[in-house]
Amino acid sequence: MTTVYDFSARDIDGNERSLDAWRGKTMLIVNVASKCGFTPQYKGLEDLWRSHRDNGLMVLGFPCDQFGHQEPGNEAEIKNFCSTSYDVTFPLFAKIEVNGDNTHPLYRWMKKQAKGLLGSEAIKWNFTKFLIDPEGNVVKRYAPTDTPEKIEKDLQKR
Repeated sequence: MTTVYDFSARDIDGNERSLDAWRGKTMLIVNVASKCGFTPQYKGLEDLWRSHRDNGLMVLGFPCDQFGHQEPGNEAEIKNFCSTSYDVTFPLFAKIEVNGDNTHPLYRWMKKQAKGLLGSEAIKWNFTKFLIDPEGNVVKRYAPTDTPEKIEKDLQKR
C-alpha cells in the first residue's frame, strides 16, 4: 500500500527530500503562492507549525504557478518572499504542478486519496491543504478558504 512516505520532492534549495524523513509525524501539505488572495494564510500556517511542531506536526509548502500566474518567481525569490514577508520557517519545496499531465506524483496520489467537491480530484486553487496522519495516509482535504485556524481545531480533536 502506498503512503506519503513513498514520495520525494526537490526542496526550495534544490535538494531531493524523501517524505520518509517525517515518518510518524502528522503532515499538512499545502500548495502555496506568493501573489494570491489567500497568501496571508502563510502567517496562520507558520503559527500552526510553531505551535504544534513539538507535538509532531510538519507543515510542508509546495509553490505552484498554475492558478492565475500567482507564483511567478523562482525558488530563491519565493524563499526570500516567504522569509521576509511571513517569517516562514516550515519546509518549502521547489515549484511543482498540481494538475495536468505534469502533476507531481505526490499530488497525483493525494488527490486520489481525498477528492474535492462533487468527487473532483482537481485542485481548484492555491492553498488547498491535505492532512496526513502519522501512518502516512491522507485523512482530510481542505479547501483554499479553510483557514489554518480551522485546521488547528481538527488537530486538537486528534
